Amino acid sequence: MPPASSPSLPASARVTELAVLDIRFPTSEQLDGSDAMNPEPDYSAAYVVLRTDAADGIEGHALAFTIGRGNDVQAKAIEVLAPQVVGRSVEELCADLGGFSRDLVHDSQLRWLGPEKGVMHMAIGAVVNAAWDLAARRAGKPLWRLLGEMSPEQLVDLVDFRYLSDALTRDEALEILVAAEPGREERVARLLAEGYPAYTTTPGWLGYSDEKLARLARQAVADGFTQIKLKVGGSVEDDVRRMRVAREAVGDGIRIAVDANQRWDVAPAVEWMRRLAPYAPYWIEEPTSPDDVLGHAAVRRGVAPIKVATGEHIANRVVFKQLLQAGAVDVVQIDAARVGGVNENIAVLLLAAKFGVPVCPHAGGVGLCEMVQHLSMFDFVAVSGTTQDRVIEYVDHLHEHFTAPVRIVGGNYAAPTAPGFGAEMREDTLKEFRYPDGPVWAGRAARGARPTDGA
Repeated sequence: MPPASSPSLPASARVTELAVLDIRFPTSEQLDGSDAMNPEPDYSAAYVVLRTDAADGIEGHALAFTIGRGNDVQAKAIEVLAPQVVGRSVEELCADLGGFSRDLVHDSQLRWLGPEKGVMHMAIGAVVNAAWDLAARRAGKPLWRLLGEMSPEQLVDLVDFRYLSDALTRDEALEILVAAEPGREERVARLLAEGYPAYTTTPGWLGYSDEKLARLARQAVADGFTQIKLKVGGSVEDDVRRMRVAREAVGDGIRIAVDANQRWDVAPAVEWMRRLAPYAPYWIEEPTSPDDVLGHAAVRRGVAPIKVATGEHIANRVVFKQLLQAGAVDVVQIDAARVGGVNENIAVLLLAAKFGVPVCPHAGGVGLCEMVQHLSMFDFVAVSGTTQDRVIEYVDHLHEHFTAPVRIVGGNYAAPTAPGFGAEMREDTLKEFRYPDGPVWAGRAARGARPTDGA
């Protein structure tokens, strides 16, 4: 079990509140985050705080990420879970986060709304992640270190192997973790000294001009990034031009990934990538529906040697399993806020390790960089043991709203040292950007701002 609590925690300490806030940022104003499927997103968070009656006042913070409208729906789904959380023993909760996750996921009535996908599953993920943040804070450790110091037996106890055993058994998962035990401390020391490789999507938003794209791409290389990413899928002629601009800006030694955000059917995906192939795209991300396993396999065959990456919208470990079984993906992309929280992401990391496929997480958004870095660093320390062909996405906005924002040094994520999962927002941010009555949104309404994805 993870280190559950500070020595002073009384056995009687209970969870007293599951608070949820609707927090939205008007990113549509500058087209930050714009892509072919989401042209005017307002990056948003259904923000969760677990409070207890322990005298030390330690809380657990997490969020579910959305892009505007519907953030209130996500927040309401989280609130539905309060009766299953409030009143629990803090000590027992933090000591058995595998059991806590299964309690929420296997609730038969709520499960009917998925099962294990959609708004309800994301709500469970947010609450599970808040519990992990609480446990890590009580242990005085960043989440990646808390996980990385757990035994292989403790780690497999976190995973729900239901529906996985035809591809990954508990014994196989245990073998992977035991094999990675030697060298853990050396890898921790390496992370603290060097960080974890990153790539940046900052230059590539679809709404940016060619001049801005080229300027930001050159800056990314100067900052030490060895990979950038462009959004594609609006117009093939525009995408060919933008790829040419990007390649000329960064040269031949920098990887350029492209991301269609589910824009295409299979045949258009293959043809579109043939048009972009002269500029050596490294991977095509989300070429088609995230649920279309066989479609991804067909795209992969059709665009090789360009790699296929997907995962940010995949609902659960079962679809990840099928993608790997079908040979449909070259790069697995986990998301800290999409599936059922830390526990299910550990299952996906173990699946990827079993099939020998690198994991390059989706981030950007709001708070996703802060959270998912912990999962990749845990993977390096205790699961895969490597950073070969592995990078974490980075987008340079909204980090100032967090109490422990990510740090990028020389194109790498600096290993976080603050206790917790990294999702805690600043108090002034929670007041300023609360929807619809915070000053930012009240001010927009008073000005008669045009409704967008978040207004």
